Amino acid sequence: MSAWGRARSRVWLAGTVAAVALAVAGCGSGGGGDDEVASAGSRKPSAGSSGNSSGELSDYIEAQRKWVGCLRGAGLDAPDPDAHGRVDLGDQSKWKRDPKALKAQEKCAELSVPVPESVERAQQPELSKDEIGKNEKYASCMQEHGAPDFPDTDETGHFRDVTWDSTSAGAKRATRACASIIGVPADAPTPQG
Repeated sequence: MSAWGRARSRVWLAGTVAAVALAVAGCGSGGGGDDEVASAGSRKPSAGSSGNSSGELSDYIEAQRKWVGCLRGAGLDAPDPDAHGRVDLGDQSKWKRDPKALKAQEKCAELSVPVPESVERAQQPELSKDEIGKNEKYASCMQEHGAPDFPDTDETGHFRDVTWDSTSAGAKRATRACASIIGVPADAPTPQG
């Protein structure tokens, strides 16, 4: 996959991740238990979880506690997971350059688990009608302009799946044709690297 193809296929993901991070961080929210911390030394499941994902959320938080405990055992100053299991490691570039951090990550890799799909879904922001419409329009545009495997949106307006072949000639044409729908100029320069 070309660097430009990867960048384009990730543009939407980056925007979504930023929106999710802001929404889940409780920006402007009051009370409700979202500010609780799941201590690495604690065995108590997080409060504030709801819906069918609460068991998976508790399991995920417990796994994150174990991972943080391992990182701390390797000499790193890793914070406790929050009530959603997120661990804010700060400057990610430090974690990629620091030999001590790299060694700790390698040692603790088997304890690092992906966010369960139900937990991720529960943390997605509610989209406005305009955002839902934009996502639906973008999906249709991509499918009509050469990327028939581009994911549709679900009932909440989020894309069902992000796995699609962004390397095909049709996908590249579709990405150029539809970029302006999600705010990327169609004539954006190809990133180097």
